[in-house]
Amino acid sequence: MADGLSAEVKRLARAAGFDDCGITRPALDARDVDGLRRWVAAGMYADMAWMAEPERLARRSNPRSLLADVRSVICVGLRYTPPRAPTADGCGVISAYALGDDYHIVMKKRLKRLARALDRLLGAHDQRVFVDTAPVLEHALAASAGVGWQGKHSLTLNRDGGSWLLLGELFTTAELDCDPPASDHCGSCSACIDGCPTGAIVAPFVVDARRCISWLTIEYGGVIPRHLRPLIGNRVFGCDDCQLVCPWNRKASTVGSDLLRPRADNRAPPLRELLTLDAATFHARFRNTPVKRTGRARLVRNAAVAAGNSGDRSLVPALVRLIEEPEALIRLHAVWALIQLRDAENSTAIDAALRELRRREHDTAVLEEVARLR
Repeated sequence: MADGLSAEVKRLARAAGFDDCGITRPALDARDVDGLRRWVAAGMYADMAWMAEPERLARRSNPRSLLADVRSVICVGLRYTPPRAPTADGCGVISAYALGDDYHIVMKKRLKRLARALDRLLGAHDQRVFVDTAPVLEHALAASAGVGWQGKHSLTLNRDGGSWLLLGELFTTAELDCDPPASDHCGSCSACIDGCPTGAIVAPFVVDARRCISWLTIEYGGVIPRHLRPLIGNRVFGCDDCQLVCPWNRKASTVGSDLLRPRADNRAPPLRELLTLDAATFHARFRNTPVKRTGRARLVRNAAVAAGNSGDRSLVPALVRLIEEPEALIRLHAVWALIQLRDAENSTAIDAALRELRRREHDTAVLEEVARLR
């Protein structure tokens, strides 16, 4: 009967729209807790200071602290469409999970639907749902629930969906039978480590956020370090490279119906369009997508870096217009891009624009970037 109950929970999870489901106890292996604490101690969380806050770190290390009397954790996975063919010249790359509806919204609604179904099945129990916005060590819990093992790129992998899946959790005071933990199937493979453009995967299962393109282009609101800009290529929001080279992802089954509804115009957005986005157009285009959260200034900053890496001199006029921007963050990266694209044919126009910028500019960092023009 207990096994039948767990099977019914998984059936309800599928009915709520999830592709994968496993059940585990609210506990973590010591190695996962130790790994988290070493990662924080090494400062690899970059400027995400909340990761190092003692209270949040303690809660992340102890799932039982997230719900009084919690007895079971239902871990779910939602698969999404992998990236398609390489992006055309002059276009940016947005990480595949962000091409459609914001997964936080989609998954939380479906987890709440599952919670209501569980109340009907089990009777009312205390429950909490989480999607990436609370101190939950989600990959460790997913592994213990059998949803998938943690790959060396730190993401969850399973035999069917590869790592093209997003995780959510439902904590409940109901007592449910647990699934066996997932076993590791990465072996000696180091494709994700070797394939990271910036060397951010510094050891198996350890990602240094300070070098990670996903952090640099999404979470980080400051000046992208100069030595990392060329390595970003044309990625304007996130990076899928460590997943694209993974052998398991080449075997991943296709998604039947992607509940995130990827939008065609976001698959390979022309850099020219991104460089000319005003606030209203940005909010309209990226409404209800993960890109909206990063804000216009960061996206345009990223597009400027991508333009500088593109070799496309036709983008120079758009970049010259960006040095008129009120945001110093955008002006600085536009200056860098202009210097990257400067050649014998456009040097006169670029030099004149940067001389004028130097005359009126008050931001020290922007002036330092302009001074690189010799």
